Amino acid sequence: MVIRRILAAAAMTFAALIAAAAPSPASAASPYERGPDPTAAGIAATTGPFAIASVPVARGNGFGGGVIYYPTDTSQGTFGAVAISPGLNGTWPGIAWLGPRLASQGFVVFGIETNNLNDSPASRGTQLLAALDYLTRSSAVRTRVDAGRLAVIGHSMGGGGALDAALQRPALQAAIGNAPYLPSGSLAGDRVPTLIYAMQNDTLVPPSRLTSLYNTVPATTERAYLEVTGAGHNYIGQPSTILARTMIPWLKIFVDDDARYSQFLCPTTNTSGIRQYRNSCPLISTAVAAR
Repeated sequence: MVIRRILAAAAMTFAALIAAAAPSPASAASPYERGPDPTAAGIAATTGPFAIASVPVARGNGFGGGVIYYPTDTSQGTFGAVAISPGLNGTWPGIAWLGPRLASQGFVVFGIETNNLNDSPASRGTQLLAALDYLTRSSAVRTRVDAGRLAVIGHSMGGGGALDAALQRPALQAAIGNAPYLPSGSLAGDRVPTLIYAMQNDTLVPPSRLTSLYNTVPATTERAYLEVTGAGHNYIGQPSTILARTMIPWLKIFVDDDARYSQFLCPTTNTSGIRQYRNSCPLISTAVAAR
């Protein structure tokens, strides 16, 4: 009987050790995942899986108006949102292809007009934040937006504005600057996951300036730098598969905490049209645990 008890105790101890050594099950999917499992073709497609609608917004509320694009599906809960600013002397119609392209992937997208065509990057950053506040508090689609999952994008001075907005509001989930002009030339205070696009043939905001800017982002902040082969400063003015297939995963990873999209950026699976790519892999947010 004593021997049996000793053997039984030993067996239980061994089983406990085996259980402790076994790998833990895969972490649960993010509650913010939206849409089907992603594919390379899907993130490059002109239209994503969500049907969308749009609503115009009049000037006021701290910015110059614009257009909101949103998924019409109400069965999957709220969506993350992104506000986008054009650059110097630019208007939203000049980059409006981004609205339907991103919204149909499962985001509420607010393409804004600025108060003045020559507004500074700092002013554009403030206007982007005002647009997000309007979107989540007063807009016709506010009930469709998760106010805790917001991002900013901009081109040129609007790109500098997006980066400035990230410096102003560290609670943002993502920032994307396309050929961004940021007078300070420093993102040392950046705590927001930041993607910087450079254009190989850009003489207004050359890649050398943007690599220097990228290098100022703290090592503790998720970041990426992508240089588009043969592109000029206003490359974003035409629909671009290169931009779409990298912007969409960036937003999915950091706004939706969706690890399914890490495969496209860490490392990038398609280098076509990309002259240089740097990143801080593993490029996956852990913020979902704190929300």
